[in-house]
Amino acid sequence: MSKGLTSRKENYSQWYNDLVIKADLAEYSSVRGCMVIKPYGYAIWEKMQSVLDKMFKDTGHSNAYFPLFIPKSFLSREAAHVEGFAKECAVVTHYRLKNSPSGNGIEVDETARLEEELIIRPTSETIIWNTYKNWIQSYRDLPLLINQWANVVRWEMRTRLFLRTTEFLWQEGHTAHATKEEAIEETLKILDIYSSFARDWMALPVVRGTKTEVERFAGAVETYSIEALMQDGKALQSGTSHFLGQNFAKAFDVTFLNREGRLEHVWATSWGVSTRLMGALIMAHSDDRGLILPPKLAPIQVVIVPIYKKTEDLELISRKAAGIKKKLEQEGITVRYDDRDTNKPGWKFAEYELKGVPVRLALGPRDIENNTVEIARRDTLEKSLHPFDGIENLVSDMLEEIQSNIYKKAVDFKEKNTFRVDTYEEFREIIEKKGGFVLAHWDGTNETEEKISSETKATIRCIPLDSEKEEGLCIVTGKPSAQRVLFARAY
Repeated sequence: MSKGLTSRKENYSQWYNDLVIKADLAEYSSVRGCMVIKPYGYAIWEKMQSVLDKMFKDTGHSNAYFPLFIPKSFLSREAAHVEGFAKECAVVTHYRLKNSPSGNGIEVDETARLEEELIIRPTSETIIWNTYKNWIQSYRDLPLLINQWANVVRWEMRTRLFLRTTEFLWQEGHTAHATKEEAIEETLKILDIYSSFARDWMALPVVRGTKTEVERFAGAVETYSIEALMQDGKALQSGTSHFLGQNFAKAFDVTFLNREGRLEHVWATSWGVSTRLMGALIMAHSDDRGLILPPKLAPIQVVIVPIYKKTEDLELISRKAAGIKKKLEQEGITVRYDDRDTNKPGWKFAEYELKGVPVRLALGPRDIENNTVEIARRDTLEKSLHPFDGIENLVSDMLEEIQSNIYKKAVDFKEKNTFRVDTYEEFREIIEKKGGFVLAHWDGTNETEEKISSETKATIRCIPLDSEKEEGLCIVTGKPSAQRVLFARAY
C-alpha cells in the first residue's frame, strides 16, 4: 500500500499529498480549491471536535449557530478587519438563475441583483457582534461565552488539502465580558485549552506566544497562537486566540449597564482551530509507510486480522476474535475485526499500516492452538506474541505507551531542531540549510521584521510566553531587544 508514497526525503510536499489521498483522508473536489473530506478523515476530525467541544463546555461555553451570509456593510464597520479579509472574500451578488435564451443551460438573472451584496463568511465577528447588540443590555448578561462549529470561505489561489483550502471547517468562539481583565483571562484560558489538546490528544508539542503587529489577526488588540514544528522544518500555526479589546463592540455599538449603572462597551475575544489540525497531525508524526496516529484520535485503535486457509478455520478464529474484541471494547477501545475475503492478510496489514492504526492483532489456527496472538505496533513496527489472558490490559497499556512514545519523539524532534542564534549570517544559514525553529533577537520594528521575511522567507511565528526574558541585540540592526522571538518558515 505504501509503495505509491513518495518518500519524505525525496519530496516532502508530494509525500504529504500522496498520503492524504492514499490513506483515504480527503481528495480534491470538482470545485476548484475545495476538498472532499472522506469518511476516515472525517472520523478523525469528529474525534477532535468531540474532545474540544467537551473542553469548551467544561469551561462554561455554549454552542450556537450564526448565518453563513454577512451583509457587505457589516465588514466595513471595523476598518482593520475589512482590510485584513477584503482580498479573500467570496461575494454573492444575485439570488436567481434563469434558462439561457439560447437553450444551452442556465445563466444569472440580471434582474435579480441583490440590493446589498452578501459575503460568504471568512470569519464571523461582524455578524455575531451585530447579533450580540440585541443580547446584551446589562452586566447580568455577561460574560457571554459562545462557540460555533461551522464552515468558512477564504478565497485561495494556491491550495493544499487540509492546510489551505478555499472552504474549510473550524470552530470559532466569540465571547463578551464586562472588563478588560476578564477578556484577557478568557483569551489565555483558550490558549491553554488549545495547548493541552495539542499535547495530550495530538501528541504535539507547541510553542505558545503572542503575534507581532504584522502577524496579528485583523481587528485584534492582541493575538496569541500555538506554533508546531513539522518534520520538514516548517512551522504550522495550529490555533489562535484573540483579545479584541472593545473594537467590535464600538463598531456595532454593543453596550451594557455596569453595576454602578453606567453605560460601557463590552470587551471581546475570538478564537479558533480548524481542519488545519489534520495537516499538523499527519505531518508531525507520519512516516514513509503511512500515517502514524496518536491512539487517542485514531478512528480504529485496534484491528484484528484473521490468518486462515480453510473456511472452518475462519469460523474458529472469528469466535475467538469476537471474545477478544468484546474484552477490548469493554476497556473503551475501538476495534475492527476484518474478515473480508476480498483481500489477503498481507494486503490488509499494509492497508492498516498506511492508515496508521496503532495496534494490529493477527490471529490464526496455530495461535489459537498455542493460546497466543501476534501484536504489532504501528509506531515502532515491533511484533510480539502474547497469551490471550489479560490481552485487554496489555493492549490498553500499549496504547498509552504508543501515545507517550509519539509525543516524546515529536518533543525530541522539536528540541533537536530549535536553534539559538546571535548573528544574521548564522540565522540565514540555519533557515536555508536546516530549517526548524530559530530563536533570535529582534528590535521590535515592522521594518526589520519585513526585511527578514523578504530576504529569508522566515517569519516571526510568535513572541514566546514561556521563555525566559533575555536581553540582547537585534540580529539585523544591532538595536536593543527585550527577548528572543521565534522565527521559522511556515505553511
